[in-house]
Amino acid sequence: MVTTKQNPAGQPPPPGERRRPGRFRPLTAAQRKSRRVGPDTGTDDPEQRAAAPGTGDRPRPLTPDQAFDALYAFCAPALVRQTYLLTGRRELAREAVERAFQLAWQRWPEVARDRDPAGWVRAVAYDCALSPWHRFRPRHRSPEPPPADPADRELLHALLRLPPSYRRTLVLYDGVGLDLPETAAETEASTPAAAHRLTHAREAVAALLPELADPAALHRRLLELASAERLHAVKPTTVRTCGERRNVFWTRAAIAFTVTIVGATTLTLRTAPTRYEAPVAPAQAVRGVPPAGAMGPLSREERALRAKLHRSGTSGPERLAPVFR
Repeated sequence: MVTTKQNPAGQPPPPGERRRPGRFRPLTAAQRKSRRVGPDTGTDDPEQRAAAPGTGDRPRPLTPDQAFDALYAFCAPALVRQTYLLTGRRELAREAVERAFQLAWQRWPEVARDRDPAGWVRAVAYDCALSPWHRFRPRHRSPEPPPADPADRELLHALLRLPPSYRRTLVLYDGVGLDLPETAAETEASTPAAAHRLTHAREAVAALLPELADPAALHRRLLELASAERLHAVKPTTVRTCGERRNVFWTRAAIAFTVTIVGATTLTLRTAPTRYEAPVAPAQAVRGVPPAGAMGPLSREERALRAKLHRSGTSGPERLAPVFR
């Protein structure tokens, strides 16, 4: 039989504290503060901690790969179906979800510490799916086969007629089940703006499909439309591998671009002149010079001089400097 003995202050020992009869000695406040108490058994005896059940069965912390795979397995299948409601394209929905998880893997320390990792990935996937640049891709210009059920085709057509911001608000609120403040925060809008978008989106859908005027019926039909398509996500290992390859590719591209810029700058510095050279002025016509006149007839003195030069010898001072008489 185990007995407990009260301390002088009249306080019973802590719960779980077991002592033999007559051996219990109350501890002072300093002693209680300095001694470590087992986290699961509430005792400071190593033998009792080792013998207590469950003390060595605590779950080990997950590695980054395991944590990412768990998040992917929990979110990816539903997220692909939600993205299909936004785009109406099966391949685009898969690509958007894969791209979102690739970005999440590249920024895993930030995503792992986020308050809502699933919301972080969902917001990125929706942004990728609703990007306006997809219209310039040749593979996304041709329409995909619509759903087989006529009711599903009508509902998907009604959703695609909504503006992207209204469609996203409707899917988040009536499809995913978020409340209005969370929907406003994820769509980067104020709560009144999100409520305005939701109201107009419901009115537009009800105008085309009057049987979906009830929000509960609309929620049920959105779930049925998303579940009717057989949309499967790839394995998480494939997503992590593709994300790492994409990261390596862009890193190498950035390094190559930096090296090119540095090389071009170095070549420019080596070949550029080190001193200022004035530019050569363009040629201009010289004005004010009289035109050269044509030779006229010789005068009498010029003819006499010419005849004298012809009669003189070919050498001598007279030839060089003629003397006029």
